[in-house]
Amino acid sequence: MPVKPSDKEEEYFLRLEAEKMKKAAEAREQKIAEAKREELKKLHWMQCPKCGMELQTISYRSVEIDRCFSCNGVWLDVGELEKIAAEIPKSGTLSGILRVFK
Repeated sequence: MPVKPSDKEEEYFLRLEAEKMKKAAEAREQKIAEAKREELKKLHWMQCPKCGMELQTISYRSVEIDRCFSCNGVWLDVGELEKIAAEIPKSGTLSGILRVFK
């Protein structure tokens, strides 16, 4: 004669199964979010945030910066402004602007 599991045993195994399903759903959601993030990055990579046209990389004072020749916007990556400012005397206007961002 088979032994029927107690209510507590059933509850325990149901809870374990629910936790497994929850973790699997979270993993799926994370994978989907990562895929969306990568897709957005591909869509916007080297596109001007102002007008949407293609950005061109140019060299300015030994720093590679991104420039839009459509709207004449100039876009800097992290640390590029500091590199440019390091080559300019500290009493300049750029030095004052840098102090705002520090």
